[in-house]
Amino acid sequence: MSSATQEALGPLHDYVEYDHASDNFRDDVLHGLRQSPKRLPSKYFYDERGSQLFDDICELPEYYPTRTEMALLRTISADVAALVGEGATVIEFGSGSSTKIRILLDALNAPAAYVPVDISREHLLMSAKGLADSYADLRVVPVCADYTKPFDVPDIEGEKVRAGFFPGSTIGNFTRSEAVSFLHAAALDLGHNNGLLIGVDLRKDEEVLRAAYNDSAGVTAAFNLNLLHRINRELEGDFDVEAFSHDARWVPEYGRIEMHLVSARTQDVRVGEETFHFEAGESIHTEDSHKYDIEGFKALAAEAGWNSIECWTDSDALFSIHLLRVA
Repeated sequence: MSSATQEALGPLHDYVEYDHASDNFRDDVLHGLRQSPKRLPSKYFYDERGSQLFDDICELPEYYPTRTEMALLRTISADVAALVGEGATVIEFGSGSSTKIRILLDALNAPAAYVPVDISREHLLMSAKGLADSYADLRVVPVCADYTKPFDVPDIEGEKVRAGFFPGSTIGNFTRSEAVSFLHAAALDLGHNNGLLIGVDLRKDEEVLRAAYNDSAGVTAAFNLNLLHRINRELEGDFDVEAFSHDARWVPEYGRIEMHLVSARTQDVRVGEETFHFEAGESIHTEDSHKYDIEGFKALAAEAGWNSIECWTDSDALFSIHLLRVA
């Protein structure tokens, strides 16, 4: 660990960083832009600026998932705590700003530790320090890693049970096969008879979905376009960002929202030493957000080795939270 990283830890006494946290951004971008149609992995949205923009998205009036999930978490937190049990180490996959976890930690009986896992080091450490300041008796162990790849959960003294936490319907960003692979890996990380609390967005009226991903303030557009700014800054790209526009479309046959960056004109773009041609109207596919029905998600979880213990939804059936247990 570098002295700069050690200094940045502040009140934290533990920090783990995996080699794959320094991702293959260049290779993945070049590979994606060579494809037809072009696409880029959504995990690269989350540099420091992208993480800040996503936090802003979560506050938007059109973006129902965050406020709906948080309200539902507050309603069910006591029930979750009773089902999870005492002395839990909580591992949050893709912890972001570590906001929702506070609802869970406040309800749990003497949690042993909180392990936030995220690929954005600066955002991870800032959020982890803030949480450690708020919960002085809680061991906070940030892990800088790509949670879709194998990593070892740190050994925690006094741990009686492990509980995974995967809110925000991030599972919807995966294809079905990717979702099954992630859930299978999480089952191995957490171990037999341990649980996972996971947020899953539900299918609903198309207009509600369109509004959530095409907000009137343009924050989601800025979040999507920030990926091009990041490529320009980190990979010697020359994207004319103003020559691309954000488009989020509902694709009913796949049950998902697709986010795209659409070229406004015919143009050539350079990234490093490679040049990529765009026709007017051609897009880069940047993210999928699959929506599930309850039974469909339970079937997916079962395929990955999980038993469904409980499922809760809000009164408008916009969002669901599932408690799963490793079979």
